[in-house]
Amino acid sequence: MAVLSFENVTILQDGIPTLQNISLEMNEGDFAYLIGKTGSGKSTLFRSIYAELPIELGVAKVAGYSLNDIKRNDVPFLRRKLGFVFQDFQLLTDRNVEKNLSFVLEATGHTNPEEIRFRIEQVLAQVGMSNAIHKRVHRLSGGEQQRICIARAILNNPVLLLADEPTGHLDPEVSLEIMQLFKQLNQQGTAILMASHDYNTMRQIPGKFLKCEGGNIFPVDSI
Repeated sequence: MAVLSFENVTILQDGIPTLQNISLEMNEGDFAYLIGKTGSGKSTLFRSIYAELPIELGVAKVAGYSLNDIKRNDVPFLRRKLGFVFQDFQLLTDRNVEKNLSFVLEATGHTNPEEIRFRIEQVLAQVGMSNAIHKRVHRLSGGEQQRICIARAILNNPVLLLADEPTGHLDPEVSLEIMQLFKQLNQQGTAILMASHDYNTMRQIPGKFLKCEGGNIFPVDSI
């Protein structure tokens, strides 16, 4: 089943076409790298996927929602079906790991404390960070913080995980560990679209390649 489908989509920013005639599809269990130079439109694509930028030309669907006519009230429900992992972590450094994760669950409508705690323990176990539940974020290494970010991203069982340069601030050995974790999640069924310049690590973790160049996005066989 397609979790993302763009057909001849043009994405405008301030009335100017940034990406034009984009056609791509991702299904459950797909793993795709989005490559391209800085400023080529990778972030624009991400912003359109989570309905921050409107789709005015073409047909776009994500996680069962039409992006062409999605209502503002439905945008939060769309985003609950997506996971986000960022290069700069974006964790709440004044809180411990548990409170970082419970904040997300509470913000997305969960109210039962026991269920919240159980789900947090589940995702921390998935990313190998069970022993960090009470630790302050600022006491964790970069790799550990990124694992917490991945745990946060999968709290609501997303059908599509968007990762924007997730290994950009990590050394090669830790980068490979993080990428292997992404692959494990992918093998469990989560579709992953990852923007990255980390070519060495990408070559070790198989996936499809989509290149962002000249205002378009197209598949390439290798990097």
